[in-house]
Amino acid sequence: MIGLSVALLVFSVWLDLTIPEYMSKITRLVQTDSIVMQDIMLNGVYMLLLALGSLALTITVGFFTALISASFAKRLRSKLYNAVDSFSMGEINKFSTPSLITRSTNDITQVQMLIVMGMQMMIKAPITAVWALIKISNKGQEWTIATGIAVILLVLLMSFVLIVVMPKFKRMQVLTDNINRITRENLVGLPVVRAYNAEHYQQGKFEKANVELMGANLFVNRSMAFVNSMMPTIMSSLSLSVYWIGAVIISKAQDAEKLILFSNMIVFSSYSLQIVMSFMMLTMVLMFLPRASVSAKRINEVLDTKISIVDGIVDVNLEGVKGEVVFDNVSFKYPDAAGFVLKDISFTARSGETVAFIGSTGSGKSTLINLIPRFYDATEGSVLVNGVNVKDYKLDKLNDKIGYISQKAVVFSGTVSSNVAFGEHAQHATQASIKDAVSIAQGTDFVEKMQNSYNADIARGGGNLSGGQKQRLSIARAISKNPEIYIFDDSFSALDYKTDRALRSALKTYTKEATKLIVAQRIGTIMDADKIIVLDEGCIVGIGKHRDLLNDCKVYKEIALSQLSEEELAI
Repeated sequence: MIGLSVALLVFSVWLDLTIPEYMSKITRLVQTDSIVMQDIMLNGVYMLLLALGSLALTITVGFFTALISASFAKRLRSKLYNAVDSFSMGEINKFSTPSLITRSTNDITQVQMLIVMGMQMMIKAPITAVWALIKISNKGQEWTIATGIAVILLVLLMSFVLIVVMPKFKRMQVLTDNINRITRENLVGLPVVRAYNAEHYQQGKFEKANVELMGANLFVNRSMAFVNSMMPTIMSSLSLSVYWIGAVIISKAQDAEKLILFSNMIVFSSYSLQIVMSFMMLTMVLMFLPRASVSAKRINEVLDTKISIVDGIVDVNLEGVKGEVVFDNVSFKYPDAAGFVLKDISFTARSGETVAFIGSTGSGKSTLINLIPRFYDATEGSVLVNGVNVKDYKLDKLNDKIGYISQKAVVFSGTVSSNVAFGEHAQHATQASIKDAVSIAQGTDFVEKMQNSYNADIARGGGNLSGGQKQRLSIARAISKNPEIYIFDDSFSALDYKTDRALRSALKTYTKEATKLIVAQRIGTIMDADKIIVLDEGCIVGIGKHRDLLNDCKVYKEIALSQLSEEELAI
């Protein structure tokens, strides 16, 4: 399609550059004594047909260009989405979520706009300029010199844009990102800004970024205003020069030559305007080029990122093993980090067991359970699910075995039912199973009070739900999946004690054959666990039941006494 568009553009340029030749013929016919109106009309019809042909080709190329750019943007957007979708948490954190969204939308739009402009102007303008120069090269030395001077001036203008203005365009992209960052920080942290009377401080940061962007904008706009005003000036000056030189040459010529010279002057004037217009089109493209160049680099940064989590080949369990999780001397450190977050972690969680993890902030609890669904891969040692290293599993088969409830409750825009019956298992979920899942998650009371009940609308990000309601829907989503292994990453923190206890009691009954891995901050949430693992600075400092750890583990006892009294712990 690109090849066809280029061919049509070349044909369109040929039509445009042929029109002046008929203008020349008409000029000669008008000034002959034996003028025949029919000949003038015939040449006029040819000119009209050429103009209409050029119009039709331009519209066709415009259609193809729009189709090419839109299809390219679609494929690129899809490729970028798939790349981001396959990223581990390490790659996501490298770019940040807002940056990835910008790259997937605005940056692709910038590249798309360049394709639209570039194919029509960047290809057509040089062909037109070179072809027109060839056409006029033998029409008169004086006119050629005048055109050459105009071209030199235009080249100097283009050089000014490339050397001086383009870096400022790139700088504008960076400054725009900076002002977006400051604005987003201020909007997200607005309660904190107001609580600390930091409005003036934030305003100062914004003003500084705003003034920098304004300065760059003013320089670019003034420079482009100068360039855009010089283009018509050069165009008008060239036309004036052509006619002035022509008047001088024609006045000195013999009568027999005057008609030919006059005809050449008309043709030369048309071609010289085509040359200047070509340079004007290139200048317009150069205005889009810097931003599109920066956007293309940002897109390629995502596409060229090497994925650290590679799909395995195993899609079946070892015979007779179900719901078992084993950590075998596992150590982990984040990419580019100096020290290990987890060190020599070893334990086994069997089917039907409830294993809880507790420790101070930053002890590595969430990091540990994130190794099971392969949000990260262990640096040393191995994590086994049903006797198979998680690195060997096909990711979709591994995910089928796990019901994950994240630390921050995540709900999606849609309905209650679409949030509970989410993902691939949604096609197998029934209304009865959705209601059962919500009931076990202690969400029936608030869901059935909502308008349309289970078909009630959920706002983006769960804006019409409280924190506890979002957590219960997240838990219901995992229950509806009915997995072999449940992972609760501090998923009860937004619940009151009564709801917490009722939910855990219902879970114990419903999921008695599944493995439950619970990260918690509250001792009350994990006191009844079959096995409690105590972490401190990335190491296991205690494994056992609640009462045993109170006697044997100093860290656990300190955490317990910081939350409950000795009498409550004894009870």
